[in-house]
Amino acid sequence: MSGDPPALVEFSNVRKSYGPTLAVAGVSLAVGDGEFVALVGASGSGKSTLLKTVNRLIDPTAGAVRFAGDNVEGLPLAALRRQIGYVFQSVGLFPHMTVGENIAIGPRLVGERLAGERTARLLELVDLEPEMADRLPDELSGGQRQRVGVARALANEPRLLLMDEPFGALDPITRDALGDRVRALHGEFGLTTVMVTHDMAEALLLADRVLVMDAGKVVADETPHALLSGAGGAIAQGLVAVPRAQADRLAELAR
Repeated sequence: MSGDPPALVEFSNVRKSYGPTLAVAGVSLAVGDGEFVALVGASGSGKSTLLKTVNRLIDPTAGAVRFAGDNVEGLPLAALRRQIGYVFQSVGLFPHMTVGENIAIGPRLVGERLAGERTARLLELVDLEPEMADRLPDELSGGQRQRVGVARALANEPRLLLMDEPFGALDPITRDALGDRVRALHGEFGLTTVMVTHDMAEALLLADRVLVMDAGKVVADETPHALLSGAGGAIAQGLVAVPRAQADRLAELAR
């Protein structure tokens, strides 16, 4: 439609197979510039595999992935990844490096130095004290490490932020707070964000658009409001039913 934002990421009949197993089964869709999109589905549905084709952690078996109009397989890897921040499920901080050194690893890989003032600002953006730059990852809580992971993903001033189950290992309070912070950063920096999650409630609360995957295919592509109004089909509604049932039970307990 004419009112849709221009596509920053495009998947054209993307397939990925591992031997006889088809992990992604011919996905075609576009992610508009400035959108916050959640990829939701059960374990093994193909959502993380699809996400990783964007920054070429995985190359598709067939089809094409385009970033800003260019096929990612034709772009220099360093130039592509400089424009894409990535937050891992397991954080992936280097244990022998300080927090500041971990945050600066992206610029360092492209021959740039991250100034101390910039590191301090990135820590403040994720609600951490600048003094934490000198600590080692083992001195931080799980929530603090994940916040550092978000700061590291923003260090190169990316256009696109990819997140693979970024809050899955966190306690509920930290999870909600960091989710809200990421959503705020998305708006503050004009990012395009694609987040993989198995948690439909998280997707509904944070995203503008929710894609539901099953058996390697996108089976629903809806706004949170549409999903809550019953759209998206049986698989999507099965996922929506989980947080809805939890809310109903909590309401009963409160009576």
